[in-house]
Amino acid sequence: MDIRKKQRAVVDALEDIKGRDIVVYNTERLSPYFERVVIATGDSTRQVKALADNVQEQLKKLGARVHGTEGGDTGEWVLVDLGDIVVHVMHPTTRLTYNLEELWGGKDVKIKREPEPTARVAPKPKAAAKAKAKAKPKAKPKAKAKAKAPARKTAARPRKAPAKKKKPAKRRA
Repeated sequence: MDIRKKQRAVVDALEDIKGRDIVVYNTERLSPYFERVVIATGDSTRQVKALADNVQEQLKKLGARVHGTEGGDTGEWVLVDLGDIVVHVMHPTTRLTYNLEELWGGKDVKIKREPEPTARVAPKPKAAAKAKAKAKPKAKPKAKAKAKAPARKTAARPRKAPAKKKKPAKRRA
């Protein structure tokens, strides 16, 4: 399987479960064992485990081999070994403590989104009516003399006299 497709599948699997701060590093020159390091954060131990599980499931569906996982017991930091890609899914405090970005950092890998297949969607009813109206040639309206609307007659109401202000009572000392 192509490394680009594999890393795209890893990132998509992490985004599906709302993984945060996903970073992909190119480590070809740093390690002979793998080409990419992917680091992601989960908000809780449960989410960290779910992210790692989803990465494994999605890549197995694509036919990639998962060589192993570590850290699934605690859920603070789960490592998924995909051979040429190593995925680190970490709890935020663990990620700050170990700071893997400094170790593997350097050159980030830019991932391009693959265009989604275009599906034909039925137009909304209003849009269909507008499209239909645009298709028909409009007849020019005849010039009409503008007529003023008749004035509304209202019954005469007696006006209320403005309320008088009361003077404050004097205080006795």
